[in-house]
Amino acid sequence: MSWIKIISFEEAQGKLKKLYQKVTGPNNNVDNIMLIHGLRPHTMVGHMALYKNVLHNSNNTLPKWYLETIGVYVSMLNKCDYCVEHHYSGLERLLKDDKQASELRKSLETNNLSHVLDHKYAEGLEYAKQLTLKPSELTEENVNFLRKKEFSDGEILEINQVVSYFNYANRTVLGLGVSTKGDILGLSPNSSEDDNWNHQ
Repeated sequence: MSWIKIISFEEAQGKLKKLYQKVTGPNNNVDNIMLIHGLRPHTMVGHMALYKNVLHNSNNTLPKWYLETIGVYVSMLNKCDYCVEHHYSGLERLLKDDKQASELRKSLETNNLSHVLDHKYAEGLEYAKQLTLKPSELTEENVNFLRKKEFSDGEILEINQVVSYFNYANRTVLGLGVSTKGDILGLSPNSSEDDNWNHQ
């Protein structure tokens, strides 16, 4: 499940138990990416607050399926199978079209981004790729280019923050050997409210 000690839902006590209860899915399942924080619960608070506000906040204006697509793509670039499988399952649920989801995944895997995405969204993913693989090479012109593709500055910030979150999550998982063993793939928060972490 991981390379460091995990405190299970059943073993947890006090503050940690309360935090786990906030992120439980069916049958008190807690995703391994959350369980990994058990030895330092305050880091779980930070992780979940970032995740909820970056990916599942009602003030975002880009479609949720697109934000999930960015997450899947960044995770593919980082070779983080854990996040790919979790968020691709969530993307499938959002799209409600298995064929479309499969074609989108193939497009991401082959870096043929404009095959199933319109040009605007494909360019957003190109920015995500550069921010993930070569961040120091980005310049103001990259942002200006996204503006020309009709992304607002707020939407550019949304893309930037989703990319940054997934690079954090990928490194958490890859650096600690977190696996999907025992996880229920594709669960996501039930609500956009900041303090509602419950997953279904």
